[in-house]
Amino acid sequence: MTTFVKASHLLVKTEEEAKKLKEQINNGQDFAKLAKEVSLCPSGQQGGDLGYFTKGQMVKEFEDACFSMKVGEVSNPIKTQFGYHLIYLTDKKD
Repeated sequence: MTTFVKASHLLVKTEEEAKKLKEQINNGQDFAKLAKEVSLCPSGQQGGDLGYFTKGQMVKEFEDACFSMKVGEVSNPIKTQFGYHLIYLTDKKD
């Protein structure tokens, strides 16, 4: 059976910036609002929403993080060739 995850993310250039944003989120800042303000990814305009996807559709580091997270969780900074991501897992279904 194929598992689908639904995630939002924000993308920044440095790990330091990602860590500061994670702290803001942990202190109650809205993830989507921050993504719209700071994300370097075009998805930032939709609050970072990437919709549903399965394994094999995203870069490995990003995908590994998404499929190991719990719904409602925000990741620590994840480094890919694009920069540093914070991932917010919004749904998971089989």
